[in-house]
Amino acid sequence: MNILTVEGVNKSFGGLKALNNVNFAVEDGTVHAIIGPNGAGKSTFLNCMIGRLAPDTGRVMFGDISLTGLKPFEINQVGVSRVFQTPEIFGDLTLLENVMIPILAKRDGEFSLQPFAMMNRDGETRDKALHMLEDVGLAEKRDIVADSLSRGDKRRLELAMCLSQDPKLLLLDEPTAGMSRADTNNTIDLLQRIGDRGITKVVIEHDMHVVFSLAKKVTVLAQGTIIAEGKPEDIKGDPRVQEAYLGGAHL
Repeated sequence: MNILTVEGVNKSFGGLKALNNVNFAVEDGTVHAIIGPNGAGKSTFLNCMIGRLAPDTGRVMFGDISLTGLKPFEINQVGVSRVFQTPEIFGDLTLLENVMIPILAKRDGEFSLQPFAMMNRDGETRDKALHMLEDVGLAEKRDIVADSLSRGDKRRLELAMCLSQDPKLLLLDEPTAGMSRADTNNTIDLLQRIGDRGITKVVIEHDMHVVFSLAKKVTVLAQGTIIAEGKPEDIKGDPRVQEAYLGGAHL
């Protein structure tokens, strides 16, 4: 069964055709990677999925729910979370406060402008946030201000923030961008662990080590069009992919 279906999506910016009649489906419970060269339309595609951009035509379905036209927070509330290329965290708040805020937002929607008063008296939310930090190995740093974290730890914090909302679908935009190889491998291990929760994941990633470590299926975009799709081992040897992605070099 497909958890996410994209039907005939087109998106242009002036005279530039960023997405050209894209059709795409993600099977429930899998890890599906999207790869392609710079300028292929990957981030535009992801932004159309999560409401940051409206497609010119076509639609995006999450199960039987149309995501097209919904606001980003509404998409989040139906069970879709996104990890951004640059970690989007609250740098001047503690790690625990960072994780409590999305829990409150998922539960209450556009909650009051006094979230700290709510957090101080909400023991259940605090306990859940601490459990999420334990899951990603950051519980001992719960009272540290988020801006002081390393790049890898900021990524883990953002994952904790997403996981705290109990998503059914997790969209990851280059989750290892700017990381050392050690941090990249730690992130791969973390994403493999959370796979046990049955969360479906769509991963946009340049690092082929990450893609082939995680993905069960790979879709290749080039110039806004899907040129290949299949198992990682099939994609790796596809000459169309090698030509589009690396100018003919082997992946």
